[in-house]
Amino acid sequence: NHWRIQILLLVNLSKSLTLDEIVQELKANTKTISEHTRRLVQAGLINKKYLGRKVLHSLSPYGKIFVSFLRTFQHSQEY
Repeated sequence: NHWRIQILLLVNLSKSLTLDEIVQELKANTKTISEHTRRLVQAGLINKKYLGRKVLHSLSPYGKIFVSFLRTFQHSQEY
């Protein structure tokens, strides 16, 4: 799904992001992004860290590997 790829690439650029920051950056619906981040957590690609009312999203070690795999496709499209 294109939203999940965009979320992974965005979270990769930061140490961690809240759901609101992801929604704002991608200019998307909160419910949509919430569902996709939930699925990315289930897949083991994103970690959640609870800080009071905030939930920070960061890439898991497997998520980092997956993002570098995705980037190989971005580079191959440039040629």
